[in-house]
Amino acid sequence: MKGLRIGLLGGSFNPAHEGHRHISLLALQRLRLDAVWWLVSPQNPLKPEIGMATFENRFEMAKQVARHPRIKVSDFERKLGTRYTVDTLRMLSRRRRQDRFVWIIGADNLMQMPRWHRWTALFEMVPVAVLARPTYSPRSLSGAAAHRFRRNRLPDRMAGLLVDQKPPAWVFLHTPLHNASATQIRSE
Repeated sequence: MKGLRIGLLGGSFNPAHEGHRHISLLALQRLRLDAVWWLVSPQNPLKPEIGMATFENRFEMAKQVARHPRIKVSDFERKLGTRYTVDTLRMLSRRRRQDRFVWIIGADNLMQMPRWHRWTALFEMVPVAVLARPTYSPRSLSGAAAHRFRRNRLPDRMAGLLVDQKPPAWVFLHTPLHNASATQIRSE
């Protein structure tokens, strides 16, 4: 049986917002995915617990915002007790061997990727799709992660083939931008 082509969008979703939905819909189309899974993190190790809504509230809000049959909100990390993305990806790959995954991040996360636990292993485990974000995109392409894997970057026009590529492989998608930001929403 042929597996599914699944995009994984991890995050705190504190709160989930239309920007998350926007990039998920773009990823479904541009990466030719069967589904996008939102992996709601119990607690991002790079973010403070202060100001973080409860997991239950963030999970429920994400389900309300997703509103699409091919966007699934998942508590996979909470059930497994994984703390780091690389561990979550390892567990998903073992449990769903028939499926193919691509990790979806915004340009802001490409910039901070070297702060992630075992970030190079993440790039070597699954293909990565980076979506443009207002103010971050130009700087992210000159950052350490983009530089380290510069030879593995696919042209934007090949995005639909990304999930089939042997890692490390990544693409930067120049897409219509959405100005929603969880930080900005929390400050309002």
